Amino acid sequence: MSETRNRQPEAELGLLNATMIGMGAMIGAGVFVLTGLAAEITGPAVILVFCLNGIVTGFTGLAYAELSSAIPKSGGGYAFVEEVFSDVVAFQMGWMLWFGYMIAGALYALGFAANLVEWVHVYWSGFPAGAVLGGLTTWSVLYAFGIVALLILLNVLSTAASGAAETVGTLIKVGILVVFSTFGALAIDTGEYTPVFPEGAVAVIPAMGLTFIAFQGYDLISTVTEEVENPRENIPKAIFFALAGTIVVYLAVVTVSVGTLGAERLGAEGETAIASAAGEFMPELPVFGPGSTLIWFGAVFSTFTALNAVVIASSRVAFAMGRDRLFPSRIGRIHHRFGTPAVAVVASAGVMLSSVVFLPIQMVGNLSSFFFLLAFVAVNAAVIRLRRERPNLNRPYEMPFYPLPPVLGIVFNLGIGGFLLVRDPVTGLLALGWLVLGLGTYLLLRRTGYGGGTPPVPEGSVETHTDD
Repeated sequence: MSETRNRQPEAELGLLNATMIGMGAMIGAGVFVLTGLAAEITGPAVILVFCLNGIVTGFTGLAYAELSSAIPKSGGGYAFVEEVFSDVVAFQMGWMLWFGYMIAGALYALGFAANLVEWVHVYWSGFPAGAVLGGLTTWSVLYAFGIVALLILLNVLSTAASGAAETVGTLIKVGILVVFSTFGALAIDTGEYTPVFPEGAVAVIPAMGLTFIAFQGYDLISTVTEEVENPRENIPKAIFFALAGTIVVYLAVVTVSVGTLGAERLGAEGETAIASAAGEFMPELPVFGPGSTLIWFGAVFSTFTALNAVVIASSRVAFAMGRDRLFPSRIGRIHHRFGTPAVAVVASAGVMLSSVVFLPIQMVGNLSSFFFLLAFVAVNAAVIRLRRERPNLNRPYEMPFYPLPPVLGIVFNLGIGGFLLVRDPVTGLLALGWLVLGLGTYLLLRRTGYGGGTPPVPEGSVETHTDD
């Protein structure tokens, strides 16, 4: 696979593409799976849970927006931390994000396979499922492999094509949720919204911890900064549009689900709550049949776009680390013909495929969420440090009410991370183990000459646009 050593990414994505990457990642399987589980904990106050999580997420969103405008470099949170902290801290940041995105991708790939089987079985009960190859694996794993392989090919061949696929897929699934919410609004029973706190107001806190993962994904927008037109302006806009659009969609879906099915039944239905709600009020639809089948179809697209988004993001983090020579430098090169970080795409998705087979995905899924929370803490800390050390840095967007948003972002993300550790102490041990492994990898790369050194400066980066 031929690469060009000093070629930089080309800006092939517009504001809509960047926004859809964020919404595509955020509106994954979370709203379909977590609504019923959260309703079981807190009752009708699940609506408040999603609203509060949107507000809490917004604090860190402001940090990403400011840093994206000031540091227009691909790599997302890693690039921001690399700008203001030491190499070892930056490496650990990238190490966490790379792991988190790849594990999320493995979860989405398996989720895509499961949703595909459920949807196709509505029309064809003979669609292959279960064990295959003498019990060595399952059809779901093979379907997961197939969709990841397809996305590897797409992302290697063209950034524009993968961005277009993300845009189309995200618009389809948002459209499905709008249809669901529109029909549901006509069938709402307002009596289902009371009592608001059947389990007490304090139940909102664990429900927020459970559902916060559904608000992770806007950060992926900043991983493709150099591939977006006019990034200093468009990346902050895309972050805000993605957050606002996702919160509106979530609140509409959750409000309709509670108002039609009732919080108690939503909780009893658990992971299939949204599909069950659709079956209550949606009419027979042309092609799709029962309304619940439309939700399964939407779940297929949700996991597809979320998977594509993390393939994009994980490869860009690896690419940025390779370019900065914190990973082997070959990973940080652009393909001479396709203009994509092809080696980074293949390496990241290859680890993702291995994770589908060899890792206990549900266990490390919690670790992935914990690492994202730590990354959000680091990004908020980077805002504060950069403001102090480089007050005259060109910042086309500056967050309001500084320093309150990053301070609150740090507090809330640490609080939710603490909740995860209390609920699953094994996650803390796994996190420590992965970070120790990361430190060892960093030292090994430095010692062997594959990591460290002075990286090339990307055209248009913060080094060439420093002060007002």
